[in-house]
Amino acid sequence: MRGLRHLPSATNSVTLQTFHFYTKLFKSSSSASISPRRNLSVGACSLFPSNMDPPIANKVKHEMEMFGDVRIDNYYWLRDDSRSDPHVLSYLREENAYTDHLMSGTKHLEEQIYSEIRGRLKEDDISAPFRRGAYYYYSRTLEGKEYSQHCRRRVVNVGTEASVYDTMPTGPDAPPEHVLLDENAKAQEHAFYTIGAFKVSPNNKLVAYAEDTKGDEIFTVHVIDAESRAPVGKPLAGVTSDLEWADNNALVYTTRDEILRPDKVWLHKLGTEQSLDICLYHEKDDMFSVDLAVSESKKFLFVESASKITRFVFYLDISKPEDGLVVLTPRLDGIDTSASHRGNHFFIKRRSDECFNSEILACPLDNTSATTVLLPHKPSVNIQAMQLFSDHLVVYQRENGLPKITIYNLPATGEPLDRLQGGRVVDFVDPIYSVDPSESEFYSCILRFDYSSMKTPPSVYDYDMNSGISVLKKIDVVLGGFDSGNYLTERQWATSADGTKVPISIVYRKDLVKLDGSDPLLLYGYGSYEICIDPYFKASRLSLLDRGFIFAVAHVRGGGEMGRPWYEDGKLLKKKNTFTDFIACAEYLIEKKYCSKEKLCIEGRSAGGLLVGAVINMRPDLFKAVVAGVPFVDVLTTMLDPTIPLTTSEWMEWGDPRKEEFYFYMKSYSPVDNITAQNYPAILVTAGLNDTRVLYSEPAKFVAKLRDTKTDDNTLLFKCELGAGHFSKSGRFEKLQEDAFTYTFIMKALNMVPSIP
Repeated sequence: MRGLRHLPSATNSVTLQTFHFYTKLFKSSSSASISPRRNLSVGACSLFPSNMDPPIANKVKHEMEMFGDVRIDNYYWLRDDSRSDPHVLSYLREENAYTDHLMSGTKHLEEQIYSEIRGRLKEDDISAPFRRGAYYYYSRTLEGKEYSQHCRRRVVNVGTEASVYDTMPTGPDAPPEHVLLDENAKAQEHAFYTIGAFKVSPNNKLVAYAEDTKGDEIFTVHVIDAESRAPVGKPLAGVTSDLEWADNNALVYTTRDEILRPDKVWLHKLGTEQSLDICLYHEKDDMFSVDLAVSESKKFLFVESASKITRFVFYLDISKPEDGLVVLTPRLDGIDTSASHRGNHFFIKRRSDECFNSEILACPLDNTSATTVLLPHKPSVNIQAMQLFSDHLVVYQRENGLPKITIYNLPATGEPLDRLQGGRVVDFVDPIYSVDPSESEFYSCILRFDYSSMKTPPSVYDYDMNSGISVLKKIDVVLGGFDSGNYLTERQWATSADGTKVPISIVYRKDLVKLDGSDPLLLYGYGSYEICIDPYFKASRLSLLDRGFIFAVAHVRGGGEMGRPWYEDGKLLKKKNTFTDFIACAEYLIEKKYCSKEKLCIEGRSAGGLLVGAVINMRPDLFKAVVAGVPFVDVLTTMLDPTIPLTTSEWMEWGDPRKEEFYFYMKSYSPVDNITAQNYPAILVTAGLNDTRVLYSEPAKFVAKLRDTKTDDNTLLFKCELGAGHFSKSGRFEKLQEDAFTYTFIMKALNMVPSIP
């Protein structure tokens, strides 16, 4: 996917694990960043030193013809699959040097904002401990350290039943903390370091973790003894982060083909060579990718093969992995299924053209064709994911653009499973909010979920599904005098060009914002892959809100906020609805005096970078400044090239331009192809050299052509991280520094940079 592109699964995956992974990954990678105006000054302080000319990329004519249409790409040479061409690297370094030079005059503001952001962070902290068998598992951060430690403590009374009031014992009499993995120690030898999977074996004796040291999302899996931390066997090289235990002595993992499509599933017996691993499944259709999920009962592992509209499922009995995979749901075009297990039944979430918002079925283990509908399809309620417990079924749904959790009671194992009982809905206090699943114990009545809103820091709740009692287990501490009561969140609705009502989530500090059109506003958008951008908290964003900014999210079509039709109406030959929705939201915010054109900044990342790239070609007069983070902007050229990672699987998202209708439609909005000689806002573009989701050459070409074509002298900057990928740098303080950099752009764009004292 572009945005969350090239993950080891399709974007509309509905397994609990994948749903949770997408939401967490998006929130951890999204940043509000914006670009500056050029040659602004406050007092005697020059904001943009002008004694350095911007880099000018060489023009090398490259002609492309299709359907009688000829396109000239003078910057095609910037694409280098090996990422080692000295001419390309030289150009990227020149762009970085130019960015550093123009930003040097406001380094004082950047450091001030960074100090603010870091000052809100409780650097030494632990996550909410999760009880799993005889241990509490959690992660810890240390003061001054970039990365996390993965830890555990023994449960004192192992035989006691879990309760929402359980707390992990600490203090001198508590069982000692055991550090399973210290990322800080592992990262010392690398400029980039991230853990993509951390999996404890069913018996709690081993840990398997996947590490990436380049940002290219090609992982190495290590297995260690949980007590001694000694290596167990040799690492598994060149794999994805999609990893599960088959039993206490075997792992199941996936690998990619030459275009980085997850295509093979492997079974690895500990202590054997990787070359001897058994290939459980090979997906040869390049429109499909494979991924893994394990049932909450830990008795079955599911292998899913999915395109953008079809998903079918195999299962592996973990007690008998040598038996191999068995078909659970057949491959039927347009039918999307995912599965889990409880007792003597499989539970299946199923979507089709008729049941576009999904239904939930059950079938006996010994007769998987005998399905019973447990939760029927509703046109007004979208079922996103399900989570099974020994006595309950938890359904994550969306209604009226907001997530909800509904809990059903299940009959005793062995009794007929022909209906659901109950239907308790979990209540939330904020008018707009974000809710994500979290890991919970299968043999328990305790549901754990993550909650936040634009004014409520990330919170972990344990919810007793029998009593309805909810207990806050952890809320992120925000230092520096933060008071959620100072902020107001609200939902507004804009009307798009075709009459569609588009939701907007808004937050601002109520004692600073005047709502008379003079307030600065940052509008964020995405709108692809059925991804939902729910209103969530970001502590660094306070550096904007506390300066009187309004922050808003336009929930445009192409996302999944309003159900499956919302997504369908923003893809393929309806993709332009995404752009016109966003423009309508911007115009609505101006009309209602949340801001003015002179105070409106916009941001989009990856597929959201396509969004902002398209709208500045369409309506450059509407925006003051723009940031395009790792933007997917060379749509037509990329989608015509099946050698680029996962292009083939994305023909169902964007269209196949080898067909004339799609070719000309995509050409009509592709940002690179629609740059014209007109005035543009101030623009900041970012990229990662090792990015495998959106190749660095796309934003590089976008900048080069803009610089050659646009008629204004507004600032155009390009920042390429040469040692990172799609999600930029890996350290938590490094990410805060990036936020400070982009917020400094906002200050510049709006002429809000204070003079040096």
